[in-house]
Amino acid sequence: MNATVKPAVKKLVQERTLSSMDGYLMIVVGLALILGGGYAMLVLLASTPEPSGVAVLLRALTMLLGGFILSGMYMLQPNEAAMLSLFGRYKGTDRSEGLRWTNPLFAKRKLSLRARTLNTPPLKVNDKRGNPVEIGAAIVWRVEETALAIYNVDDFERFVNVQAEAALRHLASQYAYDDGEDLHEGETTLRAGMEVVANAMRIELHSRFAAAGIDVEDAKLTHLAYAQEIAQVMLRRQQAEAIISARKKIVHGAVSMVEEALRGLSERKIVELDDERKAAMVSNLLVVLCSDKETQPIINTGTLYN
Repeated sequence: MNATVKPAVKKLVQERTLSSMDGYLMIVVGLALILGGGYAMLVLLASTPEPSGVAVLLRALTMLLGGFILSGMYMLQPNEAAMLSLFGRYKGTDRSEGLRWTNPLFAKRKLSLRARTLNTPPLKVNDKRGNPVEIGAAIVWRVEETALAIYNVDDFERFVNVQAEAALRHLASQYAYDDGEDLHEGETTLRAGMEVVANAMRIELHSRFAAAGIDVEDAKLTHLAYAQEIAQVMLRRQQAEAIISARKKIVHGAVSMVEEALRGLSERKIVELDDERKAAMVSNLLVVLCSDKETQPIINTGTLYN
């Protein structure tokens, strides 16, 4: 009999909203109990030489109750939450601002909900072609689900750092650094398709951070370069491609100018040239137009054929 292996089911702690009370009201109640109990104690001791133990105990308990109530006070800043638990059991999250009060037995853990920036150091990774490149990114993130961030991962800040590095390495392997003959026409590259790459990175980060309740607000590449061991070789390759591209434009322009010159001479009947003289003229014009240096003209003082 073949045993069926069931996939493990992850039990995630979902965030629950817990409503707290106005802290200012509970300050008044707590102070009233402490002051009232203390005043009653002084009156009792002053008026009765030998007060009963029960009366003293009641007044002492009144002051202790006031102090117990005041211990339930806490303050939350804007974009800050408090994780409340009772004897290790999660009770809820309070996102209210200002001075708040809740059950003094609750353990309180404050958590910032503000946007945070992770600037990853340049990582050496291999692109789609296998070339080593250096890549870095700036990621803006914030805690969205407090219960997932605290109870589903051990350290959500370290989790973000590790997953961001893994996502960046995986992203770089999906794209080539630059265009090349081995790529399809219009294929996205790391250098030319920055917006497409950044959008793909945000999508991958969202999926990786979801387990910790982290929301990615923005992600952009901040560093992109070939690794040092191949940087010089790739620079010469780029320079060669730029020179070839420039030469193509120069030759194309020169051919167009020669064609226009021959057409103008023929249409205006300024001079009649045979094929040999046309070839010589074309050669001379191309040398003049395509040369990197200035050419020195030679003036023919004889006839056209001498």
